[in-house]
Amino acid sequence: MQEISLNRAERLRPVVIEVGGEPQGVVVPDADGYRFLAVKLPAFSIDGQRFPNIEMAHLAVSQAVENGEAA
Repeated sequence: MQEISLNRAERLRPVVIEVGGEPQGVVVPDADGYRFLAVKLPAFSIDGQRFPNIEMAHLAVSQAVENGEAA
């Protein structure tokens, strides 16, 4: 029984999203995929958005950071 709990906890662990080696936020599992929670100003434009997978979240964060630096 404990093994099942440990496996579930591992799946629910937040995943850090970095751009250029700088952490921008984390994605946490959500009912529809993953929700992004920003921790750095350039990524706040997409804070709270949901993504179907971690790769899509990373792409969106990268674009948000690029757009923020260009402005």
